[in-house]
Amino acid sequence: MPVRVRFAPSPTGHLHVGNVRTALYNWLFARQRGGTFILRIEDTDAERSERRFEEQLMDDLRWLGLDWDEGVEAGGEYGPYRQTERFGLYQQHADRLLEEGKAYFCFCSVEELERERERQLSLQQQPHYSGKCRAVPPAEARRRVEAGEEATLRLLVRDGTVGFDDLVFGRVEVDCSVIGDFILLRSDRSAQYNFACVIDDAGMQITHVIRGEGHISNTHRQVLLYEALGLPLPVFAHLSTILGSDGSKLSKRHGATSIDEFRRQGYLPTALVNYLALLGWAPQEGAEILPVPDLVRSFDLERVNRSPATFDIEKLNWVNRSHLKQVPPDRLANLAVPFLRECGLLPDDPSPEVIAWTGDVAGCVLNHLEKLDQLPQEAAIVFSFSPEEDLQRPEVQEALGEPGARQVIAAFARLVAGASPLDYEAYKQIVMTVKQETGQKGKNLFHPIRVAITGRSSGPELDKLIPVLERGCKLALPVRVLGVRERVQRVQELLG
Repeated sequence: MPVRVRFAPSPTGHLHVGNVRTALYNWLFARQRGGTFILRIEDTDAERSERRFEEQLMDDLRWLGLDWDEGVEAGGEYGPYRQTERFGLYQQHADRLLEEGKAYFCFCSVEELERERERQLSLQQQPHYSGKCRAVPPAEARRRVEAGEEATLRLLVRDGTVGFDDLVFGRVEVDCSVIGDFILLRSDRSAQYNFACVIDDAGMQITHVIRGEGHISNTHRQVLLYEALGLPLPVFAHLSTILGSDGSKLSKRHGATSIDEFRRQGYLPTALVNYLALLGWAPQEGAEILPVPDLVRSFDLERVNRSPATFDIEKLNWVNRSHLKQVPPDRLANLAVPFLRECGLLPDDPSPEVIAWTGDVAGCVLNHLEKLDQLPQEAAIVFSFSPEEDLQRPEVQEALGEPGARQVIAAFARLVAGASPLDYEAYKQIVMTVKQETGQKGKNLFHPIRVAITGRSSGPELDKLIPVLERGCKLALPVRVLGVRERVQRVQELLG
């Protein structure tokens, strides 16, 4: 049977690391097996579900490249794909279970159930429903419901044990007595999660259910429902919990966790996909920087680790930096523009020439970037020049104190003033001349030249920075970029 998997988020907030990894593993499994990846929206929580969150999660999935073959917006023969549009189906199955004596109405109030729960906890028992309303004769229960009395519908859970074979955790089994008769339909006739989930998965012919470890207790209930409805079980695979660096469950206190936040901070979608794939799984070949086609080729659900995965922001930054270095120049330019424009360093509607130059700016400082929101700070070496302050830095003072440093700057300033155009070839020739005139070489030659151009003792490679400065000083930008000649002249004047 062809593989059919689904990602079924609730539109109650932003997509986070945990549920995106679930979506990714489903997507990778479907793509590797030539199967179908389905997006279903579980929006039965009326109070918290919002259409704006649904739109955001679809936008995030598209940004990550996790396209779906069937489901919300894509359509398909097993729809509708929002649970709020499937209430009629849930009612049909509920009526059938009621008629077959596999479910019954429960008239217990919330207060009664809470008192029972507290009593069980005081006896150190696992809280579960006692089955009190099992004793209500079906005909009487029906009359009470028809008379308008509020009631939920519960599954009549059998005796014995219930279990399933999990691809990650192996055999998982519990005694049915700790589960109790759980709710299928709430008093407003809306379907409870486990009931809706089973009907949807069976109706959409889902072959593999891949989801978080937190659903294991739900799976026992769902297995009982599959049995009661006479439906075949899918294959289950539960993914381990993702922890923060301190060993606790990943949350906002560990930093960014939503895809929207990562996106705003300038992480690449390919890097995020690459890193999330490694949270609980590793390819046999041991590589860590993997483009998406390699992830699809290598992914193996049976190699997923049952131990909790630790989210390491430093590792993500390293993966992102590696992916940034592989971005083609034209794409890097378009990625960089919004981050510099937001800081007022670029015009609102930059010309193609400005966009291309922005790519060179980003390329110039690329080795210092972990993510693109760091670009404005790193690119400050291009957009701002304050030698009055910079020359007072201890490390710059140290560089200027080296033998022959001021002579190098003086010679460089004189030769740069007469160079036209000042391109890379001209720069190389000037450096050779300064070397011959001053007898300096190595760091005693290049450190003073760097100070003369940037006012700093370290920074981007000068052969990349100089063309950027020379082109930038000719562009119409909100912030004036100073060319090499003007920079060197100001430094020379300050040094006397």
